[in-house]
Amino acid sequence: MNWLHFSLQIDHNETKLNDMDEIMNVTDTAIIAVLRHDARASLSDLAARLGVSRTTVRGRIERLRQKGEIVGFTVVMRQDTLSDPVRGLMMIGIEGRGTDKIIRQLNGMPELRAVHSTNGRWDVIVEVGTDTLESFDEVLTRIRRLDGIIACETSCCLQRVSRLNGVSTPSAKDHRVRLR
Repeated sequence: MNWLHFSLQIDHNETKLNDMDEIMNVTDTAIIAVLRHDARASLSDLAARLGVSRTTVRGRIERLRQKGEIVGFTVVMRQDTLSDPVRGLMMIGIEGRGTDKIIRQLNGMPELRAVHSTNGRWDVIVEVGTDTLESFDEVLTRIRRLDGIIACETSCCLQRVSRLNGVSTPSAKDHRVRLR
């Protein structure tokens, strides 16, 4: 396991941002990084990890919410973290103006992990996840039989080579980043 070690010093005397300022500073970015890993982190925990006061953290989070940088908090359930043994991407071409209807039908399929509208050759890309190849094939067949689908192409995911947001977020004062 290779680790790269570096320290991040936050300048707590940075220029005060007024309400009209649209940029995020280092403290804002550090708060967001910690919250992305643990949205339930307490103000005290955030303050201790970042080396600032609870009042500063509370004020920064409220300002980020008011500016629309933070639009909400979410729950990640255990089933969301389990990876399906059989995964794939299906690109779908749709006839005419039937995209909205097809997307509604696709959103009702529990085996689909995500449905994306796209530009280019394909109208929609879906992420499929199942327990077996047989059930994967059944899902693809059900999708192909939807009225209005004129073409599709599927690629199976063989191996995950990276995981976004899967690395724990260390203290902002002492970052240890795993090199892959």
